[in-house]
Amino acid sequence: MGFEFRNQLEPAVEESMRHLYATLSEKDRRRFVAFQAQQLGHGSMAYLASVLGCSRRTIERGLVELHNLPVEPAPGRVRREGGGRKKDR
Repeated sequence: MGFEFRNQLEPAVEESMRHLYATLSEKDRRRFVAFQAQQLGHGSMAYLASVLGCSRRTIERGLVELHNLPVEPAPGRVRREGGGRKKDR
């Protein structure tokens, strides 16, 4: 006997979420799915992970980021300064 999430969204809403999720950056994806998990409540992490094809760890990281929004190290940037591939010289 397993846990069944009862607050499932309508299939059309799930599809819209998938389309929006696919257009976001990594950081925005984490925050979006974490925000949705907060709104849906208990059991929503596993449900959203299956709907959006992400891991529960992604959602957990997003929750931490949402909690720390006022102290974000690089606001307005996708990566921190110096992040990403280095230029060839």
